[in-house]
Amino acid sequence: MISSFDYDRSRLTPGLVHIGVGNFHRSHQAAYLDQLLGHRETDWAYWGVGLLPQDAQMRDALAAQDFSYTLLQNLDTGVRDAHTIRSIVGMEVAPENPARVMARLTDPATRIVSLTITEGGYNISDSTGEFDADNPAIQADLDPELPPTTVFRFLAEALQRRRDAGIAAFTVMCCDNLPGNGNVARRAVCGFAELFSPGLGAWIASNVAFPNSMVDRITPVTTEADRAYLRDTYQVTDRWPVPCEPFVQWVLEDTFPTGRPAFERAGVQLTADVVPYENMKLRLLNGAHQALGHFGLLLGDELVDQTANDSRMIELMGRYFEEGIPTLGAVPGVDLDEYTTTLLSRFANPYIRDTNARLATDASDRIPKFVLPVVNARLQHGQDCLIAIAIVAAWVRRVELAAQAGDLNQLYDRLAPQLVASFRADDDLAFLRDPAIFGDLAAQPAFTTPYLKLLKLLRETGPRGFLATLLTKTPSLA
Repeated sequence: MISSFDYDRSRLTPGLVHIGVGNFHRSHQAAYLDQLLGHRETDWAYWGVGLLPQDAQMRDALAAQDFSYTLLQNLDTGVRDAHTIRSIVGMEVAPENPARVMARLTDPATRIVSLTITEGGYNISDSTGEFDADNPAIQADLDPELPPTTVFRFLAEALQRRRDAGIAAFTVMCCDNLPGNGNVARRAVCGFAELFSPGLGAWIASNVAFPNSMVDRITPVTTEADRAYLRDTYQVTDRWPVPCEPFVQWVLEDTFPTGRPAFERAGVQLTADVVPYENMKLRLLNGAHQALGHFGLLLGDELVDQTANDSRMIELMGRYFEEGIPTLGAVPGVDLDEYTTTLLSRFANPYIRDTNARLATDASDRIPKFVLPVVNARLQHGQDCLIAIAIVAAWVRRVELAAQAGDLNQLYDRLAPQLVASFRADDDLAFLRDPAIFGDLAAQPAFTTPYLKLLKLLRETGPRGFLATLLTKTPSLA
């Protein structure tokens, strides 16, 4: 029997609007809220918003089930724990009716707007750290006579309308994997707002809370096998169940001027400083995910657990953790050696069925945020970072192979055409000269010398020979 909490949804108030309803949100924030509702700790519910036309698929699947769905926790014993999540009570698709979305955002009942719009969704230049005002989608969305299309216009205009109507501002709660994610969201929303209406950006900066957060739960894409499992085991038809690992973590800055659910009663760690936990997760878990994704695909592994159970990759990740941990400060309440040991176990769970393709998606956004901070921190202190550079080389080799094959689809990257176009046969550093991705690393011999050796070795020996040589700690690679 599938478990579920018994609560009366008709009595709930959609105090939280979530933009970007995908599997991760449904396995994480919505699951936390479902637990609070089940224990009668809140009467808030989620209302979802999709910004893209294809989000209608999610809306339609959930609407057919009264916005309930099954969370499938895949334990490492092979047991699948099934639980019905009921904390989302509705969803709008913005391109179909932007006015309804705006009405939801301006409703006084809406006190938190949360976001999972991907790491690359904030329109912040990695080279300047500023909002990219030249983006054509942003320029088009500045016309007040046209309906909103971007998340920035929806948020900025909704906050403007609330200000003008004397309605308290909602809190913007970013839940994407970004360093200082709340600060990034503030910079993006304020950057757009100032372009949209002079003075609005400054007002938002002074009057709207953007708490930082760290979120963690490995959540693969849903497969037909997940749907079949529910039909065969429970005789339940679920159009879009969510598979996930049992581990879940949420560290959240406690800055909510207009109130919040009692998140702490569901296990959320509330703190005044998220940064140590955020850096830990991004550099260690997400950085290791980049190693798994890119080396795994080079090795021909489809599934993450195949790669994570490879003894060579276990050693490589251990060596990467040795590089990454010293770049972190103290993380209160966390034993980092125990944390990384747990990571290896989580990655190796054969029942998660996560894919290396998912981990490698949009590496042009993820490598700079997950791996390069380790590289930059170590180079700044005169320390080697051979393994972190090897992860970069593995990604670059995948881009090079895609360029040679003329197949951009194998990169799973929104910048694939730009990445492939940057290769030059006569200059192995050409790819590194994009400051938006690599900063000034192409001008640092401490990076380029080992990078060139590693890339050459990877080309000549393939991934297996590369790993065998790399893991001997050959001095000539340093």
